[in-house]
Amino acid sequence: MRVVIVGAGQAGAALAAKLRTLGHAGDIVILGDEPAPPYQRPPLSKAYLLGDMEEDRLWLRAPEFWAEHGVELRLGQAVTDLDPVAKTVTVGGEVLEYDHLALTTGSTPRRLPAAIGGSLDGVYTVRTLADVDAMRAEFRPGRRVIIVGGGYIGLEAAAVAAKLGLDVTVLEMAPRILQRVASPETSDYVRALHQSHGVKVLESTGLDRLVGDDRVEGVALKDGRMLPADFVIVGVGITPNTHLAEAAGLALDNGIATDELGRTSDPAIWSAGDCASFPWKGGRIRLESVGNAIDQAEAVAANIMGAGEPYRAKPWFWSDQYDLKLQIAGLNSGYDRIVTRKGEGDAASFWYYRGADLLAVDAMNDSRAYMVGKRLIEMGKSPAPDVIETAADLKALLKG
Repeated sequence: MRVVIVGAGQAGAALAAKLRTLGHAGDIVILGDEPAPPYQRPPLSKAYLLGDMEEDRLWLRAPEFWAEHGVELRLGQAVTDLDPVAKTVTVGGEVLEYDHLALTTGSTPRRLPAAIGGSLDGVYTVRTLADVDAMRAEFRPGRRVIIVGGGYIGLEAAAVAAKLGLDVTVLEMAPRILQRVASPETSDYVRALHQSHGVKVLESTGLDRLVGDDRVEGVALKDGRMLPADFVIVGVGITPNTHLAEAAGLALDNGIATDELGRTSDPAIWSAGDCASFPWKGGRIRLESVGNAIDQAEAVAANIMGAGEPYRAKPWFWSDQYDLKLQIAGLNSGYDRIVTRKGEGDAASFWYYRGADLLAVDAMNDSRAYMVGKRLIEMGKSPAPDVIETAADLKALLKG
């Protein structure tokens, strides 16, 4: 049984390794369009960009691991065709047959349209090793960087730039940073942190266009202001990579649609990671996180081997900015109340409730609150909000 995996990121690597752990003895081929072997993406906008991590420390596995475990890596070429009837993919002009195919194609950053300057030199996104290598030379003290988008990727890049002595401005069109993903309380905490490091945070601020001839020189705002810039980083979200699946006629629904096992509308094709949506509490969801990429890919590997076990997501996320470690457990969609718990020093946690149900926790430099919140959510327990606020020992709530 030959398994071909399209996508050499976190999900693809986890799927291949899990197949071998579970005893799969057939061929495993990973196809990746980047020349680098499977690597971690989260450090790109943090430790790697800051210069605190060398490239080889990004590798998910030592180079010899793949050969030792009989996993063939084919890197630096994109898959150009998928034929689900013939059960083949085409890469580099070669046609490869598969018994099972896994699409772990990830996602692509949204870019600003060329019509408003998005294709000018000096305009960057943060997704791949090549993206970060291309911009690293820009990070010199005193230079002016404008970051378009106040989400986690943009804010992490802002933190690195500020630490390196750059003049940093974050533009956010919405009324507050992190509006799509976090509570006002979390936004307030993170905004104050950035402002304390000299970052200018402009919210409710619309971008009109990027200005420059061949290279970006500034940003024109909707309100008529012009901000000078030496370079620009765009962090306005990602789009799941579904073009292969779409061309092959697979069902799409906010990504490549899978069933609870991770199987697509074609019984021989599976999907996992940023590109895949799956059933969740009566609807569908697509999660953009390392934790989901690993867990979902390993579940798919088990189901390729015949386990028949539904994937039960346990959402968790994190972000590192300056000395802040923000850890998130659960999904906050639909919350109607926030409970704030103060910790020691600058530690705090924000607990999301819908009615009496605990949905999620944002823990700011508070690993205990994160750990307890994650366990409570996984156990289906919802302590009363006033208990969360006043409990002397959070861990005791796990026993109640």
